[in-house]
This record gives sequence, C-alpha cells and structure tokens, in this order.
Amino acid sequence: MKKILRSPVALLLLAVVLVGTGVVAYRQLGAIAPEQQYRLEGIAKGDLSQTVSANGTINPVSLVNVGTQVSGTVKKLYVDFNSKVEKGQVLLELDDALLAAQQKQSQANVLSAAASLDLASANEARMRNLYAQEYVSRQEFDTAVQAKKAADAQLKLARAAVEKDKANLSYSVIRSPVSGVVVDRAVDVGQTVAASLQTPTLFKIAQDLSEMQIDASFAEADVGGIRIGQTARFSVDAFPNRSFQGTVRQVRLNPTTLQNVVTYDVVIDVDNPEQILMPGMTAYVSIAVAERKDALLVPNAALRFKPANGEQPKKGAATNGVGPKPKDEKYLSGHPRDAFSGKVYVLKDGKLAPVGVSLGITDNRNTEILGGELKAGDQVVVGNAHAANSTPSSSSPPRMRMF
Repeated sequence: MKKILRSPVALLLLAVVLVGTGVVAYRQLGAIAPEQQYRLEGIAKGDLSQTVSANGTINPVSLVNVGTQVSGTVKKLYVDFNSKVEKGQVLLELDDALLAAQQKQSQANVLSAAASLDLASANEARMRNLYAQEYVSRQEFDTAVQAKKAADAQLKLARAAVEKDKANLSYSVIRSPVSGVVVDRAVDVGQTVAASLQTPTLFKIAQDLSEMQIDASFAEADVGGIRIGQTARFSVDAFPNRSFQGTVRQVRLNPTTLQNVVTYDVVIDVDNPEQILMPGMTAYVSIAVAERKDALLVPNAALRFKPANGEQPKKGAATNGVGPKPKDEKYLSGHPRDAFSGKVYVLKDGKLAPVGVSLGITDNRNTEILGGELKAGDQVVVGNAHAANSTPSSSSPPRMRMF
C-alpha cells in the first residue's frame, strides 16, 4: 500500500483530484446569489428628529455671594452647609472690639465739638452786643461769626463720623440678604477676613433650589438651530436611568474661544420640585432642532457603503452619484435647510448599481430622503455579508451621548 501511494502515477492522480475539488469549490462560491453576498435593508417611512448635543452644568437660578464690608476675626458662626436661612437671619459675627472703640472715640469727638460750638456761640453773641455799641470793630465781629460757623461744621462732621462708625459696627454682624439654602461656607470660627479692594465671599446662598438652570456650551456649528422655547432633554450621572426635561431660555451672544473652538452658552430652565438635581452636576443635554413626520428614511450605513475595487460598477451603468433634484419643489420649500446629495447602492440584474439621492436631516442612524428614484420598500446595500465588521454599529462613527 505504501508503494502505491509513493508511485508517481498515484501522486499525479491525487493532485488532479485536489485541483478539481478546488475548482468546484471556487465555482460554487462564485455561484452565490448577489442577495447572499451583501446585506440589504429596506427603505421605510417614519418620524425623524435631528438633535444637537452638549454638556452643561446645573446651577441655581439665583446664587447670592454674601461678603463683608469690614475686616475682622470670625467670633461666632450660626449656619453651616445646607442650612436653610431666612432673609435678615444672622449668619456670623465678627469681633467688633476695634469698631466699638472707634465708635466711642467718635462719640467723644461729638461732645468736644458741641462744647466748642457753645463757646463760639457765646463769643458771637457777646461780640454782636459790643459791635452794636461800637466797642469792637467789624473785623472782630466777623471773626466771631466765622468761629461759630466753623464750630457748628465740626459738630456736624463729628456726628457723621459717629453714624459711619455705627454702620461699620452693624456690618460686623453678617445677615442673609435673601431666603434660601447655604450651598457654600468659606470661613470658620477664628479666621480673619480682610475687606480691602475686593470683598471676600463668606457664604453662597441659593435662593430657590426648586428652579434650576443649565449652562451648556454648544458649538458654533450647532447653535444656529437652537431657538428660545425649544424643549431640551438631559440626563445626569446621578440618575442614569432617568431623563429630565427643560426649556431653552436664552442663547447668550458672548462667545467662548478655547483652542480655536468657539462655543456659546445656552441657558436652559429646569424645574426641580423634588430637589434631586444639585448645583454643579454635569448634564448631558440634547435639543431637537428639526423634526419630520412620515419621512422616507434610508439607513446611514447605506450611505457609507462603498464597494470593493472588484465590485465597482461600470461607468454609465447608473447615475454618477450626484443626487437629482427633487421633483416636488414645494416639499423642499418647507424645510429650513437645503438638501445635499448622497449615493446608495442597489442590486440591479444581480449587480451593484449606484443611485443618487437628495438628503435632508439625520439622527445619526437614518437620513431623510428628499428626492431621487428610491421609494418605500426598496432594498439598499448596507454592507458585505462576509465582512465581520460590516454591521452598522461597528462602522458608525462615534457620536455624543443620545437621549
């Protein structure tokens, strides 16, 4: 048996069998139907919504920074983080020893100025009588009158200093300017605060946590479709399985440029009746800027599909890939953005054929078809059946978090 296998004739016959088997297998592979070589998906009608997304920060609508107008050491502290306070409630007290001493000094100056005024008044009255009897000159009488006026002015100045020191003394007791919740406390008992050119911030009080706002930075390419009153949906990491809703209140005109990227602050009002949304949380915001009802939809995977070099259709087999203009011009006139062209592939007579289409809005999964030769129910190629990475999920580009 070993001799037969080692003979040249047996080896030749074995080679012929192997070659024949390969040819048969190759022909069988080549005979696979085109529908089995490509993955197909149908054109369908449905609703479509185009959204723009950005990250933002949740902030109180009204956040008051409480500071101090005088310097001193914190003597007593009456509130802490998350304390609910009422308007006029005492928050802390500063050491008022120096301020109280200054006020006493000013009060003493008032007494001294009052005594000087009494003396000047008496001199003026005496000079008036003597001047009437022509015992003193006019100059001496005028000097006495001027001395009385100066003493009166000094008394008023001393009294004003007392009022100033009284006000400074009252400033040593820090009171809440609004009713709300303390969200930040920047001082402790024994700490010295210095009020010089810039008022130091002692507390931050949120006036009402049941109403919040989101400050979201949208790119300049997306901000053009955002309008006041639009509904915004968002989520936060603290509640990943819950979706929240807000309303666009303002698109601020002041741009922010960072590394040549221009963004605009969009303010979104948010109701927070449960007060579960906290200041500083990161919000993942999504705003619907365009919507279509009963639109003709094509999968984005079909628009991204490109046949291999050996599968390229011959020139002139179909359209050249430039989408024809939609026949119904009235349909386009009602849309805010112009159509752009795209190309998809269909199977025609067992071969790939490109078809040009005019496209509208997209939600990163499907794209609206505004014009072309496709209709609902037509099958388009979305990938190769034998390609391991031809699924739409693996070929789709990364995008921002959708809601």
